[in-house]
Amino acid sequence: MKIAPKELQPPRRQRRSESVILFAVAGQTFAIGASAIQEIRSTDSLSSAASEIALEDVSKVRHRLRRGQRLYYVVNACAHFGLPASRPTLVLVLRKSRVAVLVDLIDRIETISLLMALPPSFSGSERAWYRGLTLIGEMVVPVLNPTGFLTESQIAQLDAFDRSTSNAATSDHSPTRNEAQGMALR
Repeated sequence: MKIAPKELQPPRRQRRSESVILFAVAGQTFAIGASAIQEIRSTDSLSSAASEIALEDVSKVRHRLRRGQRLYYVVNACAHFGLPASRPTLVLVLRKSRVAVLVDLIDRIETISLLMALPPSFSGSERAWYRGLTLIGEMVVPVLNPTGFLTESQIAQLDAFDRSTSNAATSDHSPTRNEAQGMALR
């Protein structure tokens, strides 16, 4: 068998590789594209920047985080995935999103070149949670879709709740001198 010269061989299709961050939540391993992460912070370092929020319709969010001019909603990954409660130690602040995610630990960064489609057994909301599955060593790991943590509708609900609570808080304060003068003119 003769091998054709390189110039005459059809070009090989190269697999696109991607760096992913492997992290654990309640003992389960997940992967997310490294490019989807803006920063990784300790939950201890965020205590002054986070405030509580309680909206029953979006119970997986219990905190909001202000980073500069941006407001992020902090999703508890255990609640999101229906896993047993754990003690998260890190928060992943997502890029191009208003979501941050509480996780237990970061395992490592890996490079993957194969992303398999989700099998039909993944149905319902989890189809939006995952981009696909990958094989790392002998372990099958779900690769997360960074936009799958909160829907646009849920973000709109959280924003509306924030506006209503901030309006209620401002109406409860005592009027400033200028506000009092304006009320006196009415």
